[in-house]
Amino acid sequence: MKFITGKNRHQVQIYSQCLEDTIDQDNEIRLIDLFVDSLQLSDFGFKMDFIENGRPAYHPADLLKLFIYGYLNRMRSSRILEKECKRNIELMWLLKGLTPDHNTISNFRKDNPNAIQKVFQQTVKLAKNFDLIGGKLLAGDSTKLRAQNSKKNNFNPKKIERHLIYIENKLEEYNAALALADQDNKKIIEKAIEQQNKRKDFYNDLTQQLEETGQTQISTSDPDSRQMITRNNITEVAYNIQTTVDAKHNIPIDYKVTNENDSKAMGGMVRRTKTILAKKDFTLLYDKGYHTGSEFDYANAHGVKVIVAIPDVASHAPDTAFDVEHFNYDKQTDSYTCPANEVLTSNGNWYIKKNGKSFTQMKHYKTSACLKCKLFSKCTKNAKGRLLERSQHADLIHQNKVRIENNYETYRRRQAIVEHPYGIIKRQWGFYYISTKKTIKHASADVGLIFVAYNLRRIWNLIDKNELKKFFQELALLFDNFTALLNRFQALLTHLVFRNPFVNIFNNIRLIDPFD
Repeated sequence: MKFITGKNRHQVQIYSQCLEDTIDQDNEIRLIDLFVDSLQLSDFGFKMDFIENGRPAYHPADLLKLFIYGYLNRMRSSRILEKECKRNIELMWLLKGLTPDHNTISNFRKDNPNAIQKVFQQTVKLAKNFDLIGGKLLAGDSTKLRAQNSKKNNFNPKKIERHLIYIENKLEEYNAALALADQDNKKIIEKAIEQQNKRKDFYNDLTQQLEETGQTQISTSDPDSRQMITRNNITEVAYNIQTTVDAKHNIPIDYKVTNENDSKAMGGMVRRTKTILAKKDFTLLYDKGYHTGSEFDYANAHGVKVIVAIPDVASHAPDTAFDVEHFNYDKQTDSYTCPANEVLTSNGNWYIKKNGKSFTQMKHYKTSACLKCKLFSKCTKNAKGRLLERSQHADLIHQNKVRIENNYETYRRRQAIVEHPYGIIKRQWGFYYISTKKTIKHASADVGLIFVAYNLRRIWNLIDKNELKKFFQELALLFDNFTALLNRFQALLTHLVFRNPFVNIFNNIRLIDPFD
């Protein structure tokens, strides 16, 4: 039987193949190479100046190419990327044979979160250039990415208290046993008591740290990460990634790594979106987790239209027909009319209501007719009668309700728009966790590279590769010519100042041809 056979490993090749010939012209690593070469990395904040002494540094462009290639091919580990540089023919071509070690690779990522975000912004500008950003309808949401910190190493006051109670009980048992133990067992018990006291000191230090910082929890491996509800009341120690996605081609235009929930996130993301698009005539869709009065106020101040899902009623009346939504508000008289046709009025005073760390101003509405009403038992369980609260943001909340009723079909698109990137990133690519440790800045670098890779993949799927190559080449040539012109101009100024330090420089420029 015949089989396909390979080449003899010991046979000498007469015609050697250069590295360039091993990579097809339509291979996407050529696009990675052209994209990075078209960027002015010195303007992004990457470190470009190094001292002459010692071993030369790797150029930021080479390490950025390595990371973009890695994330596009589901490789984020610095050790895996180090290994791939030595055996992956595509990376050998992309890095021209360079083989940085894993520490160099890892340090580049964690040291450049702001610069990486500017690279992401360039992908958004690239999408705009090819008319892939509509800028009319956008959706915002968040996703939780698990941090490099186990639940075991996350503590809150209640958890610490449980540990301390357990330790106190164990110490009581050991001390009782110590009084009855013989000489040989005393040493074992004393050692166990010492260990428990060390654990007690550890938890007391955590308690002191929480009191000093005012935080509600603390993580020991990744201090900025927080335990959050991910889905169906399942919790993970994670980061919360806020994103804004354009509806035209499901391309994210902004991201922000946080360790807080969604309730106070909408206003800031609206402001950032307005800056990115350089306009305010767009609509942003959000789910009910963002339904907060102060955030509506913030969006309204920026003149941006938001449509936010209405959350379920927190508490119902004994008969749901008497829920607050069935009370009619009259703005002119500042009063409510209940289903029994009684009028609830306010004394005009504002009261402060605390919700977590935030405060909201409220007005109270009530009527003396409650106690005599035949429908009292259906309306309230409060012995003093029904009391309604109206926040200072009630008008804006009502306007959002009207918008969502009039644009329900538009709102239904929210999930399809904003969940598309999460499905690719978390389900297809497997990036459901943060690969970096320690501080939210390092996490931001990791997330930034994820979204750089996602945007590039979307653009490459939508735009012809030859057209992209031509664009990158022209952009790189433009930057090279501009840089050369700027360098020559600076050299000219230096020459003039050196020869004529007391004359008007601009007069000399007219006398000398700068390109001579």
